[in-house]
Amino acid sequence: MNLSPAQRQTLTWLGLGFAAALLLWLLAPVLTPFVIGAVLAYALHPMVERLAARRVPRVLAVLVVEVAFIVALLAVLLLIVPIITRELPLLREQIPQLAARLNETVTPWLAQFGIELALDIPGIKTFVLKYLDSNFEEWLAAALSSARIGGSIVLSLVGNAVLVPVVLFYLLMDWPRLVERVLRLVPPRLLPRFTGFIDECDAMLGQYLRGQFLVMGILAVYYAGALAAFGFDLAVPVGVFTGLAVFIPYLGFGLGLVLALLAGVLQFSSLYGVIAVAIVYGVGQVVESLVLTPRLVGERIGMNPLMVIFALLAFGQLFGFVGVLVALPVSAVLVVAVRRIKALYLSSHLYGG
Repeated sequence: MNLSPAQRQTLTWLGLGFAAALLLWLLAPVLTPFVIGAVLAYALHPMVERLAARRVPRVLAVLVVEVAFIVALLAVLLLIVPIITRELPLLREQIPQLAARLNETVTPWLAQFGIELALDIPGIKTFVLKYLDSNFEEWLAAALSSARIGGSIVLSLVGNAVLVPVVLFYLLMDWPRLVERVLRLVPPRLLPRFTGFIDECDAMLGQYLRGQFLVMGILAVYYAGALAAFGFDLAVPVGVFTGLAVFIPYLGFGLGLVLALLAGVLQFSSLYGVIAVAIVYGVGQVVESLVLTPRLVGERIGMNPLMVIFALLAFGQLFGFVGVLVALPVSAVLVVAVRRIKALYLSSHLYGG
């Protein structure tokens, strides 16, 4: 079968795209820190360029921006500290009491259905005193023991935590040169269309980031205010952490939900805390999934709610946790590409006959 030059060129580009996608899928675990570093570099490089434009040495500009980002990230993670320091003593006191209440209420109810269940209260007290009353040395020994058991996971986490800042530093340092090198690889006749495509993608991704930050801010205020309205003592750290952590789909919300449930059960020692958390987080999840993310993120990048959900599930299935992180940004780029392909198709002889 004889192919025209245009057909051969199209097949070549499709083959290169397929090979790149296959390579990305096969090397996904290895590429994790590099993908995260590239995404962060893209988001942070405008601040570096602004500082460099004001005659700040580039090394200093990169260090200032990267350190500020790491400090902000640690500040978000440190919101968990007051939760843990306050809840651990309550946990030590109330777990045996909760177990006793379950014995008094749930055990007789289950006995009506022929299910014999009785909690070992002395054993639970012994367990709590052993693991929640431990000193720092015992906690450190347990952590080291766990690290030996799951050594590969720990090494992977530590390796990524060290490697991502290093990758981010070098990418921010070399960002203008990297962009220039990429542009040099583009055939001169295609350069205007390529730069137009990149500019459109850049505008789309900027809208995505602004929309995502807006969603995070709204949810942080909502969760903190709603938990405070129900009388939670730790409403601000739990609510703000949950709102900011939704940047990581599903995982951030799940961690915030667990912290809120723990705070509610330990503070109120009744179903009131569980019901309050269920109401606050149920309403928050519905509003975030059906209103905020589709309208403030999905509509800004030209994706309806079903496309947003599909993108998250598909990229998560293919590339794991990193896929969930980059699902919507990559989908934004694909939306631009599909728009251009559609325009070419509508202006082609194939469509017009």
